[in-house]
Amino acid sequence: MLIGYVRPYRGDLNCEYQLENLNKLNCATIITEEHSSDKKRKQLIKMINNIKKGDVIVVAKLFSIADSTRHLVELLEEMDMKGAYFQSLSEGIDTSNPSWSHFTEMVKDLVQFQSDVISENTKEGLYEAKQKGITAGRPRKNDESIHKAIKMYESKKYSLSEIKKETGISKSTLYRYLEH
Repeated sequence: MLIGYVRPYRGDLNCEYQLENLNKLNCATIITEEHSSDKKRKQLIKMINNIKKGDVIVVAKLFSIADSTRHLVELLEEMDMKGAYFQSLSEGIDTSNPSWSHFTEMVKDLVQFQSDVISENTKEGLYEAKQKGITAGRPRKNDESIHKAIKMYESKKYSLSEIKKETGISKSTLYRYLEH
């Protein structure tokens, strides 16, 4: 069964572009999300839960089904697991075609690549900052303030809010130093 899926987004708030493209295919069903929110896509979840072997989910544009590359991988894996296929008209993707049979694996590799690039860029940035003498992470609290906060705490004369007000040392920071 050919199942179309549309959701509103800034470039197509009324789904007109998407519906125009999907209507050309004579989809048995077109599922329309009511809003663009990526957190509350009830129709997408319902559609994925109900697809059957041999079904083909069709979108006008890849962006309309997934919110990120990682999300796309999750959806493709679910479709693969159920024996369903995926088509994106704008990008010319059709996993029912043998030449696209490895699309899910390619997207997984891209997710890993994205993750590796971010990780390497972060490591490089931290290394460069260290070379310039910049310390990563939160700045350390003034030792004098910490000692004062510990003394106030151990005296049992002050509440945690009074200690914070006087020294600027939060409850969690104080407890962390007390553990040492």
